[in-house]
Amino acid sequence: MNKKEISLNEIKKLIPHRKPMLLIDKVKVIKPFESAIGIKKTKKKDIYFKGHFPKRPIMPGVFIIEALAQTASVLVMHSLKITAENKLVYFMSLENAKFRKPVFPNSKIFLNVKKKQHRGVVWKFSGEAVVNKIRVAEAVYSAMIVK
Repeated sequence: MNKKEISLNEIKKLIPHRKPMLLIDKVKVIKPFESAIGIKKTKKKDIYFKGHFPKRPIMPGVFIIEALAQTASVLVMHSLKITAENKLVYFMSLENAKFRKPVFPNSKIFLNVKKKQHRGVVWKFSGEAVVNKIRVAEAVYSAMIVK
């Protein structure tokens, strides 16, 4: 069954991340075991903007990748109907990461993730981050579920 939206409170039940490292606000249009769209609204007060860079703040690329990974984690945990109480999803690899445009404060990032492979506890995804219909970053990455 496709779920239209997973709220921030539901996300917190699925993955253990908390502020300042929780980098998604909600997840929309989940197709279990297939794809999901995470949403992140950047705010000028987000911790990374204070030092990256004070005169021209941009979201660090690694945080965009982390937001994609968190979206994929929510997809996995939701699909398997498990919570962060007994399982975690650990990042394993990152391939073909590209950062195409900077992300500024007050942006709405759409984090589009699609499952490429799934074998046992290992999952592989492709992801792209989009702001104003423009791809700002993309990557292929894998993760594993652990107790």
